[in-house]
Amino acid sequence: MDIAALRAAHPAHWRRACAIRTLTLDAVAAANSGHSGMPMGMADVATVLYERHLRFDPAAPTWPDRDRFVLSAGHGSMLLYSLLHLTGYPEMTLQQLKDFRQWGAITAGHPEYGHAPGIETTTGPLGQGLANAVGMAIAEENLRARYGASVVNHYTYAIAGDGCLMEGVSQEALALAGMQKLGHLIVLFDDNNITIDGPVSIADATDQPARFGASGWHVQSIDGHDPDAIDAAIRAAKADPRPSMIACKTHIALGSSAQDTAKGHGALTDAKLIADTKAAYGWDHGPFEIPADLKAEWEAMGARGATARAGWEASFAKLSKAKQAEFTRALSGEAPRALAARIRAFKKNAVETRPKVATRRSSELVLEVVNPVMTETIGGSADLTGSNNTKTPDLGIFSPDNRKGRYIHYGVREHGMAAAMNGIALHGGLRAYGGTFMCFTDYARPSMRLSALMGVPVTYVMTHDSIGLGEDGPTHQPVEHLAMLRATPNTVVIRPADTVETAEAWEIALTATSRPTVLALSRQNLPTVRMAHSNANLVARGAYVLAEAGGKRQAVLMASGSEVSVALAARDLLEAEGIGTRVVSVPSMELFAEQDEGWRKRVLPGGPVRVAIEAGVRQGWDRLLLGERGREGKAAFVGMEGFGASAPAETLFEKFGLTGPAVAARVKALL
Repeated sequence: MDIAALRAAHPAHWRRACAIRTLTLDAVAAANSGHSGMPMGMADVATVLYERHLRFDPAAPTWPDRDRFVLSAGHGSMLLYSLLHLTGYPEMTLQQLKDFRQWGAITAGHPEYGHAPGIETTTGPLGQGLANAVGMAIAEENLRARYGASVVNHYTYAIAGDGCLMEGVSQEALALAGMQKLGHLIVLFDDNNITIDGPVSIADATDQPARFGASGWHVQSIDGHDPDAIDAAIRAAKADPRPSMIACKTHIALGSSAQDTAKGHGALTDAKLIADTKAAYGWDHGPFEIPADLKAEWEAMGARGATARAGWEASFAKLSKAKQAEFTRALSGEAPRALAARIRAFKKNAVETRPKVATRRSSELVLEVVNPVMTETIGGSADLTGSNNTKTPDLGIFSPDNRKGRYIHYGVREHGMAAAMNGIALHGGLRAYGGTFMCFTDYARPSMRLSALMGVPVTYVMTHDSIGLGEDGPTHQPVEHLAMLRATPNTVVIRPADTVETAEAWEIALTATSRPTVLALSRQNLPTVRMAHSNANLVARGAYVLAEAGGKRQAVLMASGSEVSVALAARDLLEAEGIGTRVVSVPSMELFAEQDEGWRKRVLPGGPVRVAIEAGVRQGWDRLLLGERGREGKAAFVGMEGFGASAPAETLFEKFGLTGPAVAARVKALL
């Protein structure tokens, strides 16, 4: 690569782009870790994007109609941090760049949502940002249809690398985007042909532009170091009604001795390499030194956004007061006031009518009440709509022909669905939920983890939650999944026992603001177990006394979901023999752990033997069986120790010992 020719061809642009490159070299050297090569290679693309196209305002970084920029190749985080510092985001100080990757700094090794304004999503696990961007573009299309182009009309840009496009989630995401014709989505592919192990060719021979084109994308291939070509390609992408992929041919670690090598991917910290590279750039300033006039040029790019924001504010003011209030409320994540009343009325009716239905059907019944009043909900399923019961009649299908639709057919793409829902939630203004079988949380898991890490209130509707799904057998019967989900920090897992608890679970999910909720729902019908109406949301307590002992309390049975009715059956048998037995419904271990000590001790007092019943593995239950005055030798778990089998649900529960008589026998053995 002829660096001198690049410098001579576009000197002003070159100088701006080198501000990104040199800050990257300095920060990675100071941290003695990081990834230098990608920011050095993509600095030209990023400079053109921020200078000529991206609508943003560092003084108001969350204004709703800003363009979204996603760094899917999150290992190149210094590209983003440099851009935020240079364009004038107040929080991204020069000291933060100097503290790159250090304790307490907002400049984490990979961009983390919530650490600093301008970071639109957490990236690093490759491909996730690309799929998030698809969700953001879906949200933009839907809200533009609802509120008009004068209020919502922006682009989502994503920088993705070879690694992002190798990850399977990229195929799920790009295929969905192509089918949906998301014309305001532009992916800038860092086509540098280098991975950690070496050239891309050692592991992949995919023609990436052809791949995108086959899925309905507008595709261009350009020199990623030519600012005029970059600008022209972005303009062409904006003019095309399809989502666009621009393959930007770049040189990783541009201008250094590590250029175009696997070494260039990682941390370039050698002092001589850094000095030689800066000399090649024509950069004679000290570490972290940006000349004042150059910093002013970058800050002018950021200041330009104030005009666009003021124009948007004027357009927003022209909406009716009701529309403004609706938009603002939905954007804030606040539930409508009518939600609580609707849930209470629904619960009261369920107690009176006592339906015997699967909790997946209970969930559908709740959504039929909720979706008409909470119009920001946008649902979907990974090709299991009829099984997940996630679609209600009022939603309409989101498609290129109906952008106001509130239901998305994600196809058999659990991972892509979860990542897109994260993007929808991060965009703001909509509340996303989506369904699949509980067992297929395995496919969605990386994005579910990121929901928790970012603290976004996505709702995962996971049906067919145990061996109770029956004949489909162990390939589809989750046994370890509840334990896995409960082990994930900042995730609320709720496994309701009946229609009433399902309504309360949805109320919790739809009012959450800083964490995802997983609803574990049954395939098989379950009886109503909550016999008395309560305005209070008892599921929010995590665990509560469902049935008290008739006499002296000798045993406490704990259960969740479909096994609560098993616990009640066991209680009847034990009470008939004079063994006082309390039944505790435990829909959510996480919520129970958040209760004060007094509540926890009242629900699970010391003394009686404790037995937990759940059609899953034991992991997670011991803190309730043995903690806070539980006793070794006076506690037992009745559940699964291995995989399930193919048979009717009733047979499976009997064969695996998940019956009232089996539980009663276990209690008596402990006594």
